[in-house]
Order: sequence, then C-alpha cells, then structure tokens
Amino acid sequence: MRKSQLAYLPLKRLIGIVGSIVGIIVCFVLLWWWVIPINAIVTKGHPFFIHRRLGRHKKPFKLIKFRSMKLDANPNLAPSNMSVAKQASMETKFGKFLRVTSIDETPQLFNILAGQMAFIGPRPGAEINEDELIRLREQYTPSAFEVRPGLSGYAQTRINRDHDPNKKAYLDHYYVTRISLWFDILIFGYTVLKLFGLVKGR
Repeated sequence: MRKSQLAYLPLKRLIGIVGSIVGIIVCFVLLWWWVIPINAIVTKGHPFFIHRRLGRHKKPFKLIKFRSMKLDANPNLAPSNMSVAKQASMETKFGKFLRVTSIDETPQLFNILAGQMAFIGPRPGAEINEDELIRLREQYTPSAFEVRPGLSGYAQTRINRDHDPNKKAYLDHYYVTRISLWFDILIFGYTVLKLFGLVKGR
C-alpha cells in the first residue's frame, strides 16, 4: 500500500468509531426495539447469529448479525458456498425481510465500534468452509487481509450474488490497491442507492 493510503487508515478508523456510535443510537431508536423481540419470537429465542470470521491480518473475530435462517440450518455453511435459491429455502419469513432490507447486518455496527470491521472494506470471510476464498485472496499483493473487513465493499457493488470466489478475491484486491476516502464515499453511496433499489446489485 502507498504511504498516502496508509495515512488514510487512522482517519478511516475515526470515521468508523463516530459513525458506528451514531448508527447504534439511530438503530436502537428506529429498528432494534421492535426487530429484536419479533425475531426472538420467530426464531424461538435466538434473535442473533454469531459467526467466526477472519479480520485484518486474518485475526478471527465474532461477527454479529440478526438471525435470518431457520434453527435447523447448518451454522457452518458459508454464504459463498450456497446458491441464492439454497439460502432462500433456509430463511424464515421475517429473516427474508431482514435480509432484503439489510437490517440483519446492522448489529455489525458493534463490530465496527470494537475495531474489528469498518464501514467499507472486503466482506469478512468465514473462518470455516471458505478456504478457497481465503486462499485466492492471499494470492494477491496486497491482499484483502491488509485492511479491516467492511459492512459493505467494492465487490458487493460489482457482483450479483454469483458467489464466484475468483471474482471476489480480485475485486477485494482491487479495492485495497485503490483505498481512499473518495473511493469509500463512492462505494458507500452506491450501497445506499442499491439498498433503496435505485441501482441493481447484490
């Protein structure tokens, strides 16, 4: 990474701290007070899903999100190893709503606040059952593991849930080589537009 990119990382972390605090407050007021009890009822007392992922420098951490899958779904199945149809068949009805709106990802604001993730970066790979993606990422220099994983990322703006690990690994590498404030703002803006259905995407 270039010196200018390394110099941006502390600012990126500051944005993560401030943004996650604001985001947590907003989510509590607008979403979580009703999402948590509803999801607890739907999933029989298990509203959250904790999964081990690999962060910066491949350091494992526990990613938190709202549970969207049925209780009998295999927790070790990584999304990249499942087709879109397979994932849909395992979702609860409320879980489908959470995934379509991306509300299921909002608890990761706590991962951002803890310094395990950032708002923008390569999506964190699963420690179990995503060996191929991890291997492919390590073939590139710099690799996706040079930076904190993100709540959203460049790859998510360029692929349509095809789960091609080769494409993901390359796009993650592309992001790291061009990481900057303006690139992050562009990806964040695109993510918001996609969330509201104004552009096509994952």
